[in-house]
Amino acid sequence: MSKRAYKYHLRLEQVAGIAPDSPQHAPLELDFENHDDIFSIVERLQSRQLFAEPGQSTEFAIGLKLFSEVMLKNRQHPLFEELAPAFKTFMQRLKAPSQE
Repeated sequence: MSKRAYKYHLRLEQVAGIAPDSPQHAPLELDFENHDDIFSIVERLQSRQLFAEPGQSTEFAIGLKLFSEVMLKNRQHPLFEELAPAFKTFMQRLKAPSQE
């Protein structure tokens, strides 16, 4: 583990299925590192109220940070070749001061 990274533990637990016979999955637990303070990012995105439904800013921030850190650590992987330029533009737009 890197000394210059935040360390996190994530637990994802299914609390209900979409049908009575939906399979019940065991919780997933994951230890990971990220170069950003994810809690601060969640707070900033929540304050911007980007989405109408409460909680979606948190979902968005966590998903984005998990995805982007994997992409950053694997930037030479062919899977990200086409996505990288568009993702950079997307992140610049997201980080820009609000135009509201």
